[in-house]
Amino acid sequence: MITRRTALTAVAAASASPILTSAPSFAAAPPLAGTQAPSFFRYKVGDYEITAVGDGFLQRPLEGFVRNVDVADVKKTLVAQGLPDTHIRVPYTTLVINTGSKLILMDTGNGEFAAAPTTGRWMANFRAAGFTPEMVDTVIFSHFHGDHINGFRKKDGTAMFPRAEVMVPEAEWAFWMDEARMNAAPEAMKGAFKGVHFAFDPVAKDVTRYAWGKEIAPGITTVRADGHTPGHTAFVIASGKETMMFVADVTNTPILFARHPEWQVIFDMDPAQAILTRKRILDMASADRIRCAFYHGPFPSAGQVSRDAGGYRLDLIPLQDAI
Repeated sequence: MITRRTALTAVAAASASPILTSAPSFAAAPPLAGTQAPSFFRYKVGDYEITAVGDGFLQRPLEGFVRNVDVADVKKTLVAQGLPDTHIRVPYTTLVINTGSKLILMDTGNGEFAAAPTTGRWMANFRAAGFTPEMVDTVIFSHFHGDHINGFRKKDGTAMFPRAEVMVPEAEWAFWMDEARMNAAPEAMKGAFKGVHFAFDPVAKDVTRYAWGKEIAPGITTVRADGHTPGHTAFVIASGKETMMFVADVTNTPILFARHPEWQVIFDMDPAQAILTRKRILDMASADRIRCAFYHGPFPSAGQVSRDAGGYRLDLIPLQDAI
């Protein structure tokens, strides 16, 4: 007869007995990957499908990055956003716009001229998103700084996008393609001029030069945004009832220059005009609730701009399937 006493005795005996079966063995953990997944992200604007394609990032020291404030103020802004105060990460993000009939590329990244091993990821990410260079119908440039144009041509001089129409700001073309201006430029700027000529000289006769305030492709209208460079341009992208704006380098990184639109980044060629442009564009975006895409924002580098404590705040699109 099994009583409570005998049952408890049996359990105690079993607990005291040695385990006769060995514990299962597991293989060692796989090696660390050391790389990120491909950086592309899709969302819709009306009937248009937008793909943000990342080109990695460049890590820069804080000293000298903002010209008109003390580095302590820069560090304070970074810490307030939960970021390290030892450096700034500047990402690169282009846009691919599929209108249903055309594939349009906005800027081209660093290409084979990447300045650091953390950049130059664009082509791998572009292909991972399902595209090939031969698919591109049109390349539209916002301005001629190297991180926006270097991906247009391979190091050996051959075209990266062999069948694409090329569209550039007319004011940008007039400045950078001027031989006399290039010859008179400070030595530190001559490399930038040479980079522009390397990219565009082979196609100069075929380049379409656009003005501000014009629709240059279905649903894509240019917006004056000078100051960063003489012809720097933003773009309103509209399809159906939806609108967004690619602001390119209006803020450089919005982490700093949307929060503090009066700050001057070292890359702005006309800092006073760049501040006026920055405030005008961000005011427009916040007042009209226009989603913005930034070239140097945290990936996927697009979201809603709102007024916030004397500056602006960018609320990013959630990293989830937005299609």
